[in-house]
Amino acid sequence: MMINPRDKKRRWLISGVLLLSLAFGSGLYIGALGRTPFVGANTVSDLPPEGVDLAPLYRSWRILEENYAPASTSTSIGTEEHVWGVIQGLAGSYGDPYTVFLPPEEKELFESEVRGDFEGVGMEIGVRDEALTVIAPLKGTPAYRAGIQSGDTILAIDGESTAGITTEAAVKRIRGEKGTPVVFTILRDNETPFDIRVLRDTIQLPTVETEAREDGVFVLRLYSFNAFAPQLFRNAIAEFANAGTDKLIIDLRGNPGGFLEVAVDIASWFLPAGKAVVTEDYADDSKDRVHRSRGYDVFTDQLKLVVLIDQGSASASEILAGALREHGIATLVGDTSFGKGSVQQIFEVTNDSSLKITVAHWLTPKGNSISNGGITPDIEVEMTADDREANRDPQLERAVAFLLMGN
Repeated sequence: MMINPRDKKRRWLISGVLLLSLAFGSGLYIGALGRTPFVGANTVSDLPPEGVDLAPLYRSWRILEENYAPASTSTSIGTEEHVWGVIQGLAGSYGDPYTVFLPPEEKELFESEVRGDFEGVGMEIGVRDEALTVIAPLKGTPAYRAGIQSGDTILAIDGESTAGITTEAAVKRIRGEKGTPVVFTILRDNETPFDIRVLRDTIQLPTVETEAREDGVFVLRLYSFNAFAPQLFRNAIAEFANAGTDKLIIDLRGNPGGFLEVAVDIASWFLPAGKAVVTEDYADDSKDRVHRSRGYDVFTDQLKLVVLIDQGSASASEILAGALREHGIATLVGDTSFGKGSVQQIFEVTNDSSLKITVAHWLTPKGNSISNGGITPDIEVEMTADDREANRDPQLERAVAFLLMGN
């Protein structure tokens, strides 16, 4: 879609014709948040780190083999399962919920999520303060319809405690055949725990919705930073230009993130070329990488922009919100974001198993760590349980008031 440069009602807002070719084609993005390219096992030494004595491990294994009495003669654990267990324990010893070993079944689950062809309940989960937490239920999915909310703590899945569980292990429990039930024991706002029963279904991830309000505010709801988001966002920006208004709300509430390249691409509509969007901060400073705007930069200074965030806004959502705020483009309204500011990379261990390892952390353009408490909005507005019950949206109302009244 093009914007007619002769339409004066539209031209004052857009500083250039939308003729830019978006940087994605067929297939998935490289450089995803938590979904970076695989690194072959042959690039890593098979020898233990210098100075590490593995004798206690071998001795312990031998003692177990010679002395362990199974519960029944039918119980059988193969040597491969022992190896997987050792690697899982090693990964867990780093104390990072995002650094995990993916044995064959869990690796396949992870890859199916990347492809988007999975059956489940439709929510993003993570470990926060050592508790399994709902980052966000995705709009229109079984979890969303059942009433699961961002910030809910999942105490049990089908009656089995989640204490000490990894995100990958939880996903394995939650996934299942379409039409089958799964029961979550939920703790919300430190009240009495309660159960929510959800029927699994085929998950179709939403991406973008737009709304041109009668009060002159244009609302662009972005639900996922998936591979389709750049083109859909481009179309939405064209709709905004055609609406003839200078007031835009980008709603990132409940958006658990997605691909890094998509966050950079979307930020590029608002920032000049070369402006920092986010920095990958590695333990080795020489590896640090700054991701910069591609300079689509189609808006004039007359644009009035609010970005809505909440505790369900994570990862790529936090990158976009942080960049637009720190460059003076947007005012943030809502709740403090989730704080998923780490970068994971996949390393192949065997042909059917992998390690997912945190290799860096995200920093905003001004050097603030996203992992350190998330992104705090400029205007904090609480969304209460009563608001949800009454179908009220005080966060959106406050954003609209800010754009219309200027405060």
